[in-house]
Amino acid sequence: MSLTDKLIEASAIMPAKLELQKDGSLTADVTVAERKACLSKKKLQYKCRARVDEAARKVRFWEMLIEKGSGMSGGSGGFDGDMSPGFGFKKETYKTSGKEREGTIEESSTLFGKDYSYNWDYAAVRKALRAVAEAEGYEFEVVLRQKSV
Repeated sequence: MSLTDKLIEASAIMPAKLELQKDGSLTADVTVAERKACLSKKKLQYKCRARVDEAARKVRFWEMLIEKGSGMSGGSGGFDGDMSPGFGFKKETYKTSGKEREGTIEESSTLFGKDYSYNWDYAAVRKALRAVAEAEGYEFEVVLRQKSV
């Protein structure tokens, strides 16, 4: 089994499952949260890309969290004073070491009387892929630009 197959297998247990592309790279694109209300839409996506360099025995990895929003937000002041269309991040904890950022996003909100919450550790994907690469004797390098992969 090749290292590429092992990386795909390791990602199968996570929300961001890697898929092999025509150029030989592995990519994942997962929507972490999405909220639609009357005139607004907000989305949080996690994207990553990896490539195995057999000659250098190295795996290059790139990742990004992308928040997109459009429309109008009414803010607070609804019926219960706490109703707000869309979603807002209540808490994000992280630490940065070199090029890598580790942490979790915790969000909870009330939308039209319903409670929504999630907790997602975006560093788990990188950690799992690093463990597989290093177990096979490959160096794992995190890059800042997607084109560097």
